This record gives sequence, C-alpha cells and structure tokens, in this order.
Amino acid sequence: MKRNIYLKMIPLEEAVARAKNALDRQSLVGVETIAVERATGRVTAEPVIARYSSPTFHGAAMDGIAVRAASTFAAREGAPVRLAPGRDFAFVNTGNRLPDGMDAVIMIENVVMDGDTTAIEAPAAPWSHVRRIGEDIVATEMILPRHRRITPYDVGALLSCGVYDIAVYETVRIAIIPTGDEIMDFTLRPEPGPGQVVESNSMMLCALAESLGFSARRLPPVPDDPEALAAAFESALSSDVHAVVLVAGSSAGSKDFSRSTIARFGEVLVHGVSAMPGKPSILGVCRGKLAVGAPGYPVSAVVCFEELLSPVCAWLGRAAPTCRQTIPVRLARAMPSRLGLVEFVRLAVGRVGETYVGLPLGRGAGMMTTLTKAQAVTRIPADAEGVEAGKMVRAELLVESDDLDRTLVAVGSHDNTLDILADMLMRQDEPVRLASSHVGSMGGLTALKSGAALLAGSHLFDPETGDFNFPFLAKHLPGMDLVAVNLALRHQGFIVAPGNPKGIRGVAELARPGVRFVNRQKGAGTRILFDHHLRAAGVDPGQVAGYGHEEFTHMAVAVNVQTGAADCGMGVYSAAKALSLDFLPVARERYDLIIPRAYLDDPKIQAVLAVIGTDEFKARVAALGGYETQLTGRFMAPGMGLGE
Repeated sequence: MKRNIYLKMIPLEEAVARAKNALDRQSLVGVETIAVERATGRVTAEPVIARYSSPTFHGAAMDGIAVRAASTFAAREGAPVRLAPGRDFAFVNTGNRLPDGMDAVIMIENVVMDGDTTAIEAPAAPWSHVRRIGEDIVATEMILPRHRRITPYDVGALLSCGVYDIAVYETVRIAIIPTGDEIMDFTLRPEPGPGQVVESNSMMLCALAESLGFSARRLPPVPDDPEALAAAFESALSSDVHAVVLVAGSSAGSKDFSRSTIARFGEVLVHGVSAMPGKPSILGVCRGKLAVGAPGYPVSAVVCFEELLSPVCAWLGRAAPTCRQTIPVRLARAMPSRLGLVEFVRLAVGRVGETYVGLPLGRGAGMMTTLTKAQAVTRIPADAEGVEAGKMVRAELLVESDDLDRTLVAVGSHDNTLDILADMLMRQDEPVRLASSHVGSMGGLTALKSGAALLAGSHLFDPETGDFNFPFLAKHLPGMDLVAVNLALRHQGFIVAPGNPKGIRGVAELARPGVRFVNRQKGAGTRILFDHHLRAAGVDPGQVAGYGHEEFTHMAVAVNVQTGAADCGMGVYSAAKALSLDFLPVARERYDLIIPRAYLDDPKIQAVLAVIGTDEFKARVAALGGYETQLTGRFMAPGMGLGE
C-alpha cells in the first residue's frame, strides 16, 4: 500500500513561525464582552480604564478619632490641647468616611478621655492615618493594559473602580479527534483484546489544553477510513472551533491519513519536525483555521502539543506562551542522543545534598508512565550526541519547586516492595515522593559514589564470603562511610509459564535447544546471582538462548514469560505470583538499602526508616509472597549474611 513521504523536517521554532504567518488571528479569534466576575484567566482585548477612584472618599485607616490637624498643632507633652466631641473630633472606625472638615485620625490608643473631652499631648500631621480619595486608583487611569491575562486580584481591582464588564478575546477553542482502527472508546469502558488499546491521548490533550486556559472538546474516535476521517474533520472545521487536532495517523504508515486529510481541506505547512519524540507532527491551515496532526504515541503527542499547538494557540488568543521555571540538574546517568534532532528527556528530580539530581526516565514515545513520573524535562540539543553522567543540564520544571525537596532519589536494584514503600511515604504527615531508577545493584553503588542518590537498593551476593553487599562496598566504594539497612529477605528463582511446560528444573535445562531465557541487565544483582549459578553448574552463557535479552525489572521479566516471549527468566517470587506464573526457587537473598551515613539525618531518610520499621509495612511486604521480614529495618553489619 502507498505510504506517506515526509516533507523536510524543520526546527520546532520554524514550524511555529510558519503556522503564525499563515493564520489571520484578527479574523479568526474575535472579541467578546463578559462580566468582570467571570473574567479570571481571560485576556484583555483593549486597555481597561477606571470609572471611579478608589477609595471614593477620605476614610479612616485606623480606629480612633477624626480631627482637624491644625487644631492639634499646639499640643505638647505636659501641655495638652483639649478637644470637644462633635465640634473638634468624632469617633471613627477603620474604613469610616471622615466627617467634613476633618483631615487626620488619632489612633484610639493615643486618645485619653477626660469626661466628654479628650486631651491630646502630641500634634497630628495632616492626613495621618487617612486613606485619601484616589489613594489606590484615580478615575480615568488605566488599570490593565491590552493583552493582559486577568488574575483573581485584577477582578477585585476592576470591580472596586466600577468596571463591571470587560472586552476580552475569545477563549481559543480546540476540537480533538482520535483516530485508528485499534483504539477503543474509553467512554464505553471496554476491555481491550489483542491488538487493541484504550484510547486516552485525546483526553490527555484536552486536559492539557484546559490547564492552559484553552477550551477543548473531544470528538468520538474515527477508524482508519479516509472518507470517515474527512467527514469528521470537515464537521469539526464547520463548528466554532479555532483549531482541529487529529490524533494519530501522522506518521508514514499505510493507514496514516492525517496529512492527506489536512491537504484535502487546506494546506500542509509542516510535516516532520526535528524533534524526538514528536517527529511526525503536522501543522496546516484549513479554511482559515489551524489544523494539527499529532502523533499517536502519547509522549510524542505531548511534545506536539507543548511545542507546536500550545504556542500557536496562545498567540491566537494574545496570551503569553507558557514559560516554565528552569533549574540546573546533575544527571544520574548518561543520556545518548541522535545528532540532528532536539531530544526531550523526562526526569525524576530530587535534592541530594545541595544539588538537584535528575534520573532520566524511559525514552520510548509510547511510555506514558514517563509522563506521570516526571518532575522535569530537559532538552538535548540537535548538535549534541548525548550528555555524560554527572554533567549539569538545564531542566524545565513540571511541578512546583518545593516538590523537589520532598523527593527522595533512589538508584539501584528493582524490587516490588519499593511500590509499598513509595505508597506509605506519601501517606506521611510530611509526604515524601520516592523517585527510583532501576539500573541494578552495581548501578546504584556507582550513583552513591558520584553523589547522585540518597540511597541505593542492593542485593549483591559474594560467594567467597557468603555475605551480601559489604564485600562489594569495600571493593567499589572504599573509604565511603555507608550503612546498610535491610528492606527484606527475598526468594529468587526461575519464573516459568503455568505448569512449567518446558520442564525446567535447574540451570542445566537452560542450555537445552528450544528453551528461551530472558536475562536482567549487566550490573543487576539478579544477573550476578544467575551468573554464579551458571558457573556452579558448568554452563557457558553462550549456551543459553536469550542470555543477551535484557530487562530492567523483575516485572518486565515476568511479562516476557507471561506473553510467551521467553520460556524462563530469573526474578523474585512476588513477580511470578503477581502474574499467576509458576516459580522454581533458586536462592534466598538479602535486599538492603545502602545509605551514606551523612544522609541519615535527612528527613526523607528518616521517613524511610520510620516506615520500614512499622508492622504495617512488614505485613504488606509479606503479603506479596516470597519475602521474609525478620531483618527488615535492622542496620546490618559485615558477616551477617542471612542473619541465621
């Protein structure tokens, strides 16, 4: 079948400029008059002029007595001036209008009554403790300029000076049409089968649009049929929206019809931007309106929205483009990159000592969890081949900066108990967010050595001593003052399909023809344990089909077995149990949290120690299956092994 051909990829900035040059925003986005009390978030279409002064009268700024300042000038300590009520003074409360002829207020605590009169021993300066007419706003002055986004404070100021209606630009309205034969309408609460996915991109983009002050509505999904797609697109163009977004179908596949649909009703300005993710994005103009083809992968769709759709729509509505706070972040591990493309990498970020450390999250365009876990995003320039571990980069915050100080950066081995720990940390009176990067036990020790983590999860077994972790700390982190706190003992073994159809009983069976293995990554404690058992059984790694097939978590190993991509993998019992797989025990091991002693007093570390010491944590861990908690929360020492 015929496939699309990309136009020349262009920089994001040029793509935005092309769209702006092709759109007539004056005729596209109109002006309307609305009540001021409903104007928060809208953009002024003309300067706003005060109708009345504020305040509209001379008023008391303090509780006390209103006086004529000149009548008090002779007052001295020991030689008071006596004032009579009604004639010389009047009692006033804060906010009261000053009686005619009065031009000062004496605070009530400085007033000494002597019968009906008062004795004043200090003169009052003219207009002291008085809010004068127009002190804040003077009638006819400009309160807000044109193209100002109205804040809640602006609403108060406008009403106080008699502005009750205001001219604003229309809210930019966006129609979003999800497309594809494989997608299922989430409103029907479907259960997807093979080759089907629950459609979610459209509502994610709608929510993003609403959060930025745009108005967005999702239209029903449309299958990969050119005529059905054209009908839905034309219907959206004929409505009152200013922009129409087709979600998916922007790439180069045989069923990618977004480009041809946009070309059918207008002009394609851009097809392909030099960015990753988001490369297949499309911009066009149809019947004077903005047309967008957003890629189908969620991270790509977000980049298309944030870097193309959002800035153009902000310009249409005369609003300032979104500008996030940026901070310097040290990368916990290296980030390779492709030359010629700006690459957006999402980061989990937390403070380690005095430095913000960023953990690069997965970079697949379809990995939606990177959007939920990220606290920042950084850009690798098009002329760079990547960034080395430990280097500083600028990162745009996706959260409030205070959130970073509540984030605990953990790097190391993956374990399912970390999910329980993360949940219980967020339930504390002072919540702590656990940001963990699963790079294996050795990767965790490397992160501690470079100062890129507050703690590392490790379960490294040393066959020579029969001990865990401490021999590796002595070898790879000599001189560092570290403590090891046990999280749990756990059962490692072979994860196999229900019923163990390949009859795997031990390491030797993995060398048989037709048995496919899935391994953990280099440096993972599980990989080191597996290699130990291979050596003990006299099996060469080259004999194991799939030895080079690496995954980064126990659950990923289990999923490979569940889906038939592998017959066997090594992992913890809880991963097998979670997916109803069979498990062949191989070894018990100790999983510890390795913490620099200097960080023990950090409130986030203290929160971890408090949580893992609770009966609730131990009970929840034991319920996962394959864990023992008799050592949980204890500070370990060299030679303790499994504590038996």
